[in-house]
Amino acid sequence: MGTIVAVEYLSLDGVMEEPAWSGPYFNNQVADFQFDNLFSSEALLLGRVTYEGFKAAWPTMLDEKGFGDRMNNLPKYVLTNSLTEGEWNATLLHGDLADAVGKLKQDFEGTLLINGSARLFQALHDAGLIDEYRLMIYPVVVGNGKRLFHDGASGTPLKLVKSQLTESGVAILTYHPDRAGA
Repeated sequence: MGTIVAVEYLSLDGVMEEPAWSGPYFNNQVADFQFDNLFSSEALLLGRVTYEGFKAAWPTMLDEKGFGDRMNNLPKYVLTNSLTEGEWNATLLHGDLADAVGKLKQDFEGTLLINGSARLFQALHDAGLIDEYRLMIYPVVVGNGKRLFHDGASGTPLKLVKSQLTESGVAILTYHPDRAGA
């Protein structure tokens, strides 16, 4: 059975959309955290919008450490009801998000990494399918935009299992669902 890990950029007020506001806080600690996330995963799990954005940007990005190569070569599972053909190592999953990902999780061995993908994240959170939340909280208030947790999201007790504060002020918090606290 696979493990689903969500890694998300968040402003202090919970906005995850278009995280250009994260740029001034990016440093080696954040880069190392993201490197470790990508290289410890066996596949990416993405919503259509994030997939299309990544597919447009990453194929031309190269770096000495191989982050770009890893991003480009990892298998990708894309939840979509509109795309009909997968590109960029993508397998398309259609239908109910929770059902499709629940089946994938059951059949998959290894870590499925979610980046961005708000609608996908929200559906999987509500279905209780996320095994680990790795939240990067940036010291900025954005004011408006898509929030990670939607109004009416399922109440889920979480247990903090790891924390790190970067020199630039980004708090990296790792949580597991606290099934005992439910």
